[in-house]
Amino acid sequence: MAYKGFILHHSRCPSINGKGFDFWVATDGSIYAAPLLTDPEYIHVCLEGNFGEENTLPPLSKRKNQLFAAGKLILELAARYQIDPLVVETHTKTCPGAFFPWNELVIYPADGYH
Repeated sequence: MAYKGFILHHSRCPSINGKGFDFWVATDGSIYAAPLLTDPEYIHVCLEGNFGEENTLPPLSKRKNQLFAAGKLILELAARYQIDPLVVETHTKTCPGAFFPWNELVIYPADGYH
């Protein structure tokens, strides 16, 4: 399969409802995979939490673990499926949310894992 990139979601997205993503990244950094990849063009990664409202963000300590795990997952999947890890798109204008910490998501292969 030739994937184009990754789509990021947050778990408060109304279209998720327990479906529609390939990998779930919990606030503690745990990763859960769906049994099958669901989209022939993109791999969907859902981060637990609501990044649409500033007062509902996961605490910084949990967010760091979560974003580290998400970045590592994206890099590993990019290598496995030969995808550019920098092709990470939002699901919609409101998902993963206006307060998603894009600058904290490390997905540059040259940087390695921090």
